[in-house]
Amino acid sequence: MTRNRAIRLTVSAADAGQRLDAWLAAQLPDHSRSRIQAWMGSECVTVDGVVAKKTIRTKLGTKIVVQIPPVEEVELAPEDLPIRILHEDDDIVVVDKAPGMVVHPAVGHPSGTLVNALLFHCGDSLQGVGGERRPGIVHRLDKDTSGVIMVAKNERAHVRLSRQFKKRSLAKQYTAIVWGVPLRGSGVIKTLIGRSAHDRKLMSATTRDGREAVTRYDVVERWEHMALLSVSIETGRTHQIRVHLAHIRHPVVGDTQYGRRRPSTPDCVTRQMLHARRIEFEHPSTRERLCIEAELPPDMQQLLTELRGQAEA
Repeated sequence: MTRNRAIRLTVSAADAGQRLDAWLAAQLPDHSRSRIQAWMGSECVTVDGVVAKKTIRTKLGTKIVVQIPPVEEVELAPEDLPIRILHEDDDIVVVDKAPGMVVHPAVGHPSGTLVNALLFHCGDSLQGVGGERRPGIVHRLDKDTSGVIMVAKNERAHVRLSRQFKKRSLAKQYTAIVWGVPLRGSGVIKTLIGRSAHDRKLMSATTRDGREAVTRYDVVERWEHMALLSVSIETGRTHQIRVHLAHIRHPVVGDTQYGRRRPSTPDCVTRQMLHARRIEFEHPSTRERLCIEAELPPDMQQLLTELRGQAEA
């Protein structure tokens, strides 16, 4: 039977008087503060042999023992699903997610997800995230958005990559085909994004109680009724790009939630024409700056071919 791994620490004079959970988070930077609080709630942390409470303060010379529980197996089933791996090492796996694939099992999608596929593909190389042997989803893509998605294979990588997202020190770029042509060749969209007052399943850029969202775009090509945009986001709100582009009256082609299917929609369009093209980040272990890209999927390539052919006709 796998046993807990014990970490033993002693409080110095400089560290006395701090909240224990905050101090432990600083001493154990490869684990999140929420994870440390969960250990404390499970009585895995003791102070001089006594089970610790979250709110206690550190005292000079006290002996802290953290019993890290063994990784638990998840109930999710590994599935041999086709996925395209762009990069993989001991810490991370970067996938070119196909349109139509859900990232994580949820109500209505209990299987057939990217997580199920990665459980099969990665196998024993998954060292555990959040106390479970599962892939660590650092960011998400909508079901019908294709492209680059990065996943952590261990707790340390998950924590360090999550911090990069929080600090906005990584860069994500998208390709979108939208209805109409923006008047300016580039622009910045900055609003609050929150739940729509009319439909709680949707997000809105006109809410008063949302969270700040910033999207930048450049017009790459333009046609009579559509345009090809390069889009980058400074924040990662739910449906952010789709909501923001619809907000400036240039919804993503094929997006029937924030736009509508128009009579002139080409037959090759069966989902929103949005693709996560590139992600640039610092590797969680080597600190090397990596830039990983995914080619446009066939449906977007076909639409561009048709638009360019019509322009030349």
